Amino acid sequence: MYKKIFSQVRPFIQAIKSELKRQPLRIGLFVLCVVLLVAIEGYDHFAPVPAHDWIATNLKKIKVNQPDELSFAVFGDNKNSFATFEKLLKHVEQDPDMDFALDLGDLVYDGEKEKYRYFFNQVRRNLRLPLLTAIGNHELKENGRGLYYDIFGPFYYSFQIGNNYFIVLDDANEIGLDFWQSRWLEEELIKSQHFGTRFIFMHVPLFDPRGGMYKHCLPEREAHRLALLFKKYHVTHIFASHIHGYFSGQWQGIPYTITGGAGAELYGTDPSHFFYHYLKVQAKDGTATIQVQKLPSPDYEWLDRLGYIAWLYIYAFIRIHGIEIALFLIAAGSLMLTLRARKS
Repeated sequence: MYKKIFSQVRPFIQAIKSELKRQPLRIGLFVLCVVLLVAIEGYDHFAPVPAHDWIATNLKKIKVNQPDELSFAVFGDNKNSFATFEKLLKHVEQDPDMDFALDLGDLVYDGEKEKYRYFFNQVRRNLRLPLLTAIGNHELKENGRGLYYDIFGPFYYSFQIGNNYFIVLDDANEIGLDFWQSRWLEEELIKSQHFGTRFIFMHVPLFDPRGGMYKHCLPEREAHRLALLFKKYHVTHIFASHIHGYFSGQWQGIPYTITGGAGAELYGTDPSHFFYHYLKVQAKDGTATIQVQKLPSPDYEWLDRLGYIAWLYIYAFIRIHGIEIALFLIAAGSLMLTLRARKS
């Protein structure tokens, strides 16, 4: 097999050698760009992860002066966006009431290491508050579950602050909880009965509030099972994302809020639901007050939205892969000029 590959590549190598004598600058530039591209790819593969045990480290950083008067931010679906997510982080950081923040998943466009480096650069530049996370379905792309675990730690976990109990779930597979997580969840809900508030955080919502043909949620059977469990143990509020917008209401008597407006493309043009935002949650005396904090959003015409989505991902791609793009263009330009000169 290797002989066959070498026989196919050999004429190309010989052509480069012959052209190197005629056009050393162009060929040298081409080879340098290729070597640098290979080196960058090698670095991306072998470089250390941008963080380790992030969740456990940030849980230790949460310091609350009055644990029974708690304020925290909740948001989701930033997905490697640039301007909106950084504005959101700055707003949260500047709020003197905030004790910590929780991102409900789709932190990155996919589970590659360089996407996480970009995410952490944004967070470290703009937010000093402890930031906790839930895993989203985009973190699973590119076989990213293992990398998420290496960086953040457990896929589901709980913690307590004062009279408040927090449970963070993993439903990123969009199917539901497995047997072990389901058993763990009920045990946690039993423990939470001694607390004034019980908060659930998950990426994929139980139901899609848009109804009809929209099914951006868990399968109906699993959703009803979890809703009955949450109702049985008097959950105070459910927070989810996954749907890129804002919705609030009740699922079988349990208050919920979907907050998917941290920077990814918005799913519609209804100004009452599809805008960039985060939530400010205040827990006091066994109750929760939720304020929607709006951020600048694109206009509500479809053409404006499509243009914004295109800019959002093209700009993010350039920000993450700018050096590779420049090297590729230089290499391609050098090769084209060399071939043109050879024909002439």
